[in-house]
Amino acid sequence: MGRRTVSGKQHRDLDLVLFGATGFTGRLVAEVLAAGRAPVRWAIAGRNLERLQRVRADLAAIDPSLAGLPILVADSHDRPSLDAVVKGARVVCSTVGPYALYGSDLVAACAEHGTDYCDLTGEAPWVRAMIDAHHERAAATGARIVTSCGFDSIPSDLGVLLLHEHLSERGEHLAEVRFRMTKMRGGFSGGTVASMLAMAERIHDPAVRRVLGDPYALNPAGAPRGSDHGDTAGPRKDTFTGHWSGPFVMGPFNTRVVRRSNALMDFAYGRDFRYGEAVDLGPGVAGLARAAAMSGVIGGLLAAAAFGPTRRILARLAPKPGEGPSLEQRESGGFVAILHGLSTSGDRLRATVSARKDPGYGATSIYLAQSALCLAQDDLPARGGLLTPASCMGLHLVERLRAAGMTFQVDEDVAGL
Repeated sequence: MGRRTVSGKQHRDLDLVLFGATGFTGRLVAEVLAAGRAPVRWAIAGRNLERLQRVRADLAAIDPSLAGLPILVADSHDRPSLDAVVKGARVVCSTVGPYALYGSDLVAACAEHGTDYCDLTGEAPWVRAMIDAHHERAAATGARIVTSCGFDSIPSDLGVLLLHEHLSERGEHLAEVRFRMTKMRGGFSGGTVASMLAMAERIHDPAVRRVLGDPYALNPAGAPRGSDHGDTAGPRKDTFTGHWSGPFVMGPFNTRVVRRSNALMDFAYGRDFRYGEAVDLGPGVAGLARAAAMSGVIGGLLAAAAFGPTRRILARLAPKPGEGPSLEQRESGGFVAILHGLSTSGDRLRATVSARKDPGYGATSIYLAQSALCLAQDDLPARGGLLTPASCMGLHLVERLRAAGMTFQVDEDVAGL
């Protein structure tokens, strides 16, 4: 993978700035960068100098050369301080959420100054707002603004891309992909819970409801719509596998990202491409019972999060920002997702995307760190705008993640599975 040079960016002092390095996920991403010892000029940034210094000391225990790692102080709501950070960097990697509360000015600064950007957001209304506000300016300045480079939505977005590339080599095209989470074990951090509750607090806003209810909410304005409708909300029997499935809590966001990728890539997957996500809960009566139970639990939690008094109770019970699963929990977690594909000629194939680490933190920290390095170092197409992992980094990022121990593979000859 070659180092890319983009006019106006190659002369900046820093290749990469990690913004939000003192948060729970930010510290994990910093540790991945430190352990990888990548030949990159990087810095950590945030609003609290003392906490940043403590993070730097911890990183120096991993790599002594980081004792002099640059520290930048900036605040999410202080635009001049953000401009100062952004203008000196080729890439800014942000872990500061909820992004609807703390991310907008940073994206605006990156779009204005032609600085590449990546984050972890799963907040569809905010992503839509950033597309509307900054896509055209980012395209003009060459800034690659790539949201959702964590468990939201790397497995989905790159998994579909793998199937597409595999079929393209045979001269075929995708008709449909069904993402099925088959195994998942992991924990939640306070920051993730805060993001979910912040979005739920706005659910009564008609504009927010329109975005959350529209399967093509993140597509470019005026782009053709496909035949997908609502998301999986209750038990459903999968005609591909014969198994029962239930709602996947991240599906309503991931599906929109995949559809935006298709549109940004000039509908490489097809204008009639269909895509959905669910949790595979097995066959028979037991599978149906699990699907019904999961549907009830998720429906209940969403209803509770949307109602002020119960939302406040959930906030009190949940981990606080800065808290999250322990190292042992992160290392013992993992997930396996199977993407069942159908070609336009009727052939069946599938992709497996998996990790032997907690998906939301162990895997996510690797996904985001490698996304940032991919933007900083790889020879990517010279295209700016509000992009997606697949449409911006594509197979470059797949290869990086494979080298980092993540599984991305296509299985052939699966007819009848």
